[in-house]
Amino acid sequence: MRKKEILWLYVFLFAALADISMIINSETNYRYFTKPLIMIALLMYFLQSTRLIKDSLLRTAVSAALFCSFLGDVLLLNNNLFLFGLGAFFMTHVGYIIAFKLTQNHSFNLLEVNFIKMFIYNLPLYIVAALIYFLIHSQLNELKIPVIIYIMAIVMMVTMARERYGRTNKTSFWQLFIGAILFFTSDSLLALDRFFYPIVDGDLLIMATYILGQLMIVMGIRSHLLQVKSSQ
Repeated sequence: MRKKEILWLYVFLFAALADISMIINSETNYRYFTKPLIMIALLMYFLQSTRLIKDSLLRTAVSAALFCSFLGDVLLLNNNLFLFGLGAFFMTHVGYIIAFKLTQNHSFNLLEVNFIKMFIYNLPLYIVAALIYFLIHSQLNELKIPVIIYIMAIVMMVTMARERYGRTNKTSFWQLFIGAILFFTSDSLLALDRFFYPIVDGDLLIMATYILGQLMIVMGIRSHLLQVKSSQ
């Protein structure tokens, strides 16, 4: 890694640890500084490490996803802006869905897709998502439709991560897939904590899985690009 890339990773690590420390010590006001810095640092790291694919759709999609995550983080610091935060993270998942499709070594042919096999593979994810919605739906009120749309987006994001199996190198697949699962876990914990029943150390668990998930996704994309570069 180049020095600038490593520097932004250190900033990311510092911001993540600082934000977690603020959560543990209930210093909510300081999180207006620590929380936004996490995604800013990760975005800068990604931009520094992907200069060779400047102006590509992949770089644009991931950068947009990280920027929308930054917006979502800021908006969710205010409970009154939850819907706007949800919208920002919806766009994050759209960006990642595009990126996950672009980081595959095989072209997509709709006629060759085995939808029954795909459904069976994704069934555990569908069941978990449906269970979470069942637990929280009575408390959603006017948020029901936005939450349903959001759940569909994040399920699609994880599905696209799983679909990369055998279509990229193993390191890239597992990093990105684990990252997507952690992102899904973080959002699930957030939904349950906010709309079902308060989770002990909920904020800490939500941010820990979210931070690690975002990092793993970016590293998974980077691993794919390194493979592509080495094979040229």
